[in-house]
Amino acid sequence: MMRALLRAPSGVAQVVADGLRVLALLGIVAAGLGWGTIAGVSLAVVSVGMFLPRLLDVRPSVDIIFGVVVLLAVWSSVLQIYISTRWWDLPMHFLTNGLCAALCYLLFVRIGVLADAATLPRPTLTAVVMTTALGLALGVLWEIFEWFGHTFIDEEIFVGYVDTIGDLVWGGAGALLAGFTVSFLRGRSVEQGALPH
Repeated sequence: MMRALLRAPSGVAQVVADGLRVLALLGIVAAGLGWGTIAGVSLAVVSVGMFLPRLLDVRPSVDIIFGVVVLLAVWSSVLQIYISTRWWDLPMHFLTNGLCAALCYLLFVRIGVLADAATLPRPTLTAVVMTTALGLALGVLWEIFEWFGHTFIDEEIFVGYVDTIGDLVWGGAGALLAGFTVSFLRGRSVEQGALPH
């Protein structure tokens, strides 16, 4: 996996994906100076997460989509779009949770925690079940984080029963859909039968 992370980009799509990572790193400073420490920390967390697709050697197009979605999600938080436009939260949960669940599934397969669905009798069903379960678990962890943030860091972080259930449902739906795409997400090295370590 480290070879994939350190390899020079090959092709325009990988250059674009790496460019998004550079923008995220620059965003740490911009968010920190313009909107405060919490905004800077949020960008830092997202910046680290944006290296996961590169580490897993997924398709460059998926790497780009993931980068765009998580940057859109974090800047929506920094710019308080979730507060001004309440419904915006739901598509963001659908997209980010689905992509994160699929990447977590690929990570767990790569490090030997989960069996590769492609080696099992019902690969699509297995991938869908596991990705959905991971997505729901990630959704619960996110809601706990939101509650913690609201309770101990910033009361402006919106929490509530209806919001929490809606976030979990939309995030779970995104993870369910992502489960059907797992075989597409894999990069060249996996398609050729070599799992990079």
